[in-house]
Amino acid sequence: MLDVQIRPRLSLEAEGGEAPLSLALFVGRGFENGDPLFEALDRLSAGAVRRAVILTGFEGDAEQSCVLLAPTPFIERLVLIGCGGADTPEAVALEAAGALAARLLRKAAEAHFLFAAEIEARAAHAAYGAVLGQYAFTPYRTQKPAGSTPLLAMVTLHVSDKMGVEADWTGLEAVARGVMRTRDLVSEPPNVLTPPEFARRIEALRDLGVEIESFDEAALQDLGFGAMLGVAQGSEAGARLVVMRWRGGRGDGDEAPAVFVGKGVTFDSGGISIKPAGGMEEMKTDMAGAAVVVGLMETLARRGAKAHVVGLVGLVENMLSGGAQRPGDVVRSYSGQTIEVLNTDAEGRLVLADVLAYARARFSPAFMVDLATLTGAIVVSLGHVRAGLFSNDDALAGEIFTQGEAVGEPVWRMPMGKAYDKLLRSDIADMKNIGGRPGGSITAAQFLARFVGETPWAHLDIAGMAWRADAGPIGPKGATGFGVRLLDALVREHVEGRGVLTV
Repeated sequence: MLDVQIRPRLSLEAEGGEAPLSLALFVGRGFENGDPLFEALDRLSAGAVRRAVILTGFEGDAEQSCVLLAPTPFIERLVLIGCGGADTPEAVALEAAGALAARLLRKAAEAHFLFAAEIEARAAHAAYGAVLGQYAFTPYRTQKPAGSTPLLAMVTLHVSDKMGVEADWTGLEAVARGVMRTRDLVSEPPNVLTPPEFARRIEALRDLGVEIESFDEAALQDLGFGAMLGVAQGSEAGARLVVMRWRGGRGDGDEAPAVFVGKGVTFDSGGISIKPAGGMEEMKTDMAGAAVVVGLMETLARRGAKAHVVGLVGLVENMLSGGAQRPGDVVRSYSGQTIEVLNTDAEGRLVLADVLAYARARFSPAFMVDLATLTGAIVVSLGHVRAGLFSNDDALAGEIFTQGEAVGEPVWRMPMGKAYDKLLRSDIADMKNIGGRPGGSITAAQFLARFVGETPWAHLDIAGMAWRADAGPIGPKGATGFGVRLLDALVREHVEGRGVLTV
């Protein structure tokens, strides 16, 4: 992770002592009409900066950049980064700008970020974007790829309000570390990150003050987790349930908590209903929902969130063996409801059914949110642009949508209703685990709704968002960590802020 430091504004006129600097100047539209930093750089470069702006057509729009090499004796590289309109830019735009600046200055050991006056209030978000954008998963590389360049090691923000930006960065750094944790977990190979190993890694959160309980297969059998254990029975790795609890609320920790549940299928072969070979290697990411919950709990602990939050993850491996679950099996869930398993590749909902019902019974939550790479159908519906949002509560759904827009992790609410329930009718059990191809993501959500009762609940199907085939604005291709920032914002605004979602 990049180091970030915050210093007073750079005096350009006084520089020129030691090694040349690599600078990024963040500007909005209209910067060329009197911005002091731009004018100072242009004067020191004998007009080279303004000439470059004119020649390249740089106007300060979002995603625009202008690069100058050695414009003055003490600046080895200068990049102008556009942030949009003349008003203070949205945080998301500045995060993307920070990531772009870090990429353009990646050959430097240290990058110095300068800001036009109207942008400086969001300066910490530029560092946040740079940190997320420079993420790389490298534990299994024994040598650097051919043609790779040194990675930027430090970003220094030069600002007038040093204390204010430092306070902003403290919170954002906690979120960045949670996102990194999630990306690391999702990136791990499935032969390493088995359910027991995943559970073991969660234990590290104890050092941050998170309470941890871990349940092995014997304990889950005693609890009656028949649906989840049915998924796990084809694997030699075993199943785990891990409960994480952060008691940062204003009371003594006995207030109704916000509860987050993650699907943690560390590898999904499809079971007896085996998946096609092409692309099956990406099924190591089927635990992304659980990874997001872990990253969220780390974030809340690191920033000392004033909230009572419980995270639960159901960890299994869906494999083939002589003992694997068969299509046609009937399992009894923790709630007591029976499920006819017609497709063993619809396994995530079986895991979530037990964990959601357990969370509801044990913690009486103020609200619950689950995350899962649950259906390919949601990718058909929404592509890789938005996650699917399903909910039994309009207020909760509205707040999740709002916070998703604010942090750049957008969702789209999908319909639910009794008309879809008839697709889940079973001839021999209380329900079946699939409803056919039509409305596949909706019937999956309808299935989950049977295990939450009247508790305000939302389901986020992140199948199209947890992994990218190409680089994004603030991250490389691969694991995105989608969901950590969204749910942290939800907790910050409507649990710590005592908004409409608390009881």
